Amino acid sequence: MRRVVVIGGGVIGLLTAVECVRAGAQAELADRSWIPAADATSHDLYRVVRALHRGDERLTGAAARAQEAWLDVQRFLGIRCYYRTGALTVMDAGEVPANLALLAAAGAAAQPASAAGARARYPHIRFAPGTGAVFEPGAGVVLASCVLRALADWLRAQSAVRLRPRSPVTAIDEPAAAVRLADGTALTADSVVVATGPWSRELLPPSVAGDLTLYRQTMLSYAPPDPAWNQTPAMLGLGTARDAWLIPPVDGTSARLSAASACRAVAEMDGRETPREWRDHLIATFAPVLEGFDPAVVTGAADGYYLAAAAGGGPLLATSADGTVVAYAACGGMSFKFAPLIARALADRALGRQPRPTGIDQIDRPRLEGGTDEAARP
Repeated sequence: MRRVVVIGGGVIGLLTAVECVRAGAQAELADRSWIPAADATSHDLYRVVRALHRGDERLTGAAARAQEAWLDVQRFLGIRCYYRTGALTVMDAGEVPANLALLAAAGAAAQPASAAGARARYPHIRFAPGTGAVFEPGAGVVLASCVLRALADWLRAQSAVRLRPRSPVTAIDEPAAAVRLADGTALTADSVVVATGPWSRELLPPSVAGDLTLYRQTMLSYAPPDPAWNQTPAMLGLGTARDAWLIPPVDGTSARLSAASACRAVAEMDGRETPREWRDHLIATFAPVLEGFDPAVVTGAADGYYLAAAAGGGPLLATSADGTVVAYAACGGMSFKFAPLIARALADRALGRQPRPTGIDQIDRPRLEGGTDEAARP
């Protein structure tokens, strides 16, 4: 029976371990924190899963497949975690036809909307004149922390799995496919998967770590009293800069507000408490976007971190020369959406199988130190 060590208790690590076990392998999963890891990038209230990636046929097609993959995860776990709220992406009116065609090519249902039509349907949101929108009825929101708990519970119930919470990894012996823990324990396996999100640079060789940039993102929690919010889809492209987005209340949660302008490169992780200036920045961003916006019902702010590869700005998957170490080296800002597909790609490589097509692989592939050009950019 093939043995796999997975490092990281976030959504990528948990789903990868599940994929390996369901394929008949033994899995050992270690994390510096608890499992699921409460400080993982993916440990959150919810995340949006939508298909449209404007101007990118490849990613749009992959994201459409990711929606179905999340429905598979929901069925497998026997829980409700994917709420199809829909997603509305705002853009210049002239861009709507091309993006509708992009979604149609991916097999994803979509509908056009004018600024006036969107305002009539969602009067609590302001849409600038001259804008249009594309509505995806099949898009939705995944309850992130709920999924992580369910995945961890499933793994705990499997005899072929050993979970090692609060077990920081200090080193990886690539040729031996061995992992050393802070307490001196050595874990050996046929292959090792590194899925430690923003901590990945600590375990990767300089040739890969040096290509990764750490980002910090601020988000607001918002509790609007207007019941219309409960019928609101996820929205993107809001505001004059078209970079603001919101997630509506789902299953008793608060709404979530953020913008690309609240994402910045940082040197290191130094806590999740939001600096006042970034909270104020998002309040100023949404004041002209939300009708009757009241800063008093901003119930909280939180910061998260993720890594992105400098070349391409997104996630990065790299393997060692002999394929024994597979590293999801950069999580990127959109990894949660693609998590089931990424986990399949990681598990296939860790198990020595022909990788199933995900639609998110690229040919230009960095490598682990001493390795071959075997990597992918989800």
